[in-house]
Amino acid sequence: MKFSKATNYALHTMLMLVEASNLKPIGVKQLAESQNVSPTYLSKILTRLVKAGMIESVSGANGGYRLSRKKDDITFLDIIHAIEGTTSLFECDFVHGEECLIQAAMKEAEEKMEQHLKQTKLADVAKKQTKLKS
Repeated sequence: MKFSKATNYALHTMLMLVEASNLKPIGVKQLAESQNVSPTYLSKILTRLVKAGMIESVSGANGGYRLSRKKDDITFLDIIHAIEGTTSLFECDFVHGEECLIQAAMKEAEEKMEQHLKQTKLADVAKKQTKLKS
C-alpha cells in the first residue's frame, strides 16, 4: 500500500503550519523550498487543503497560508482524505454473489488503519517533533 507523494507533501506542509500556527501566514514559496518541491505543484495540494477547510489563503504582501481549524482537531486521516479522497484502497472485481471474503478482510484492515489515522492528531506529532529538536 502506498500513498501518493501529494499526501506526503500535504502532511509535511500541515505540520509546518501547525508549528507556526501563532505566527503570520507562510508563503507557498517558503513551504515549497522547505520540502524541495515546485511551488506550482504545492499550490495544487494547498488548494485541496483549503477546499477541505483545514487551511486558509491570506492575500497580500504578507499573505500565505495558515490553519483555519484548531490544530488539535486536525488528524492524519483528515489530510489523507483531502488529498486521496475517501474511496476504498481495495475493491474486489469478481462477482461472488454474497460479500467477497477477501473484500471483507481488506475492508476490516482498512477500517483499523483509518481508526489509527483518525486518532493520530497533527498537533501531537508536532509536540513530538519539538521535543526531538530540543
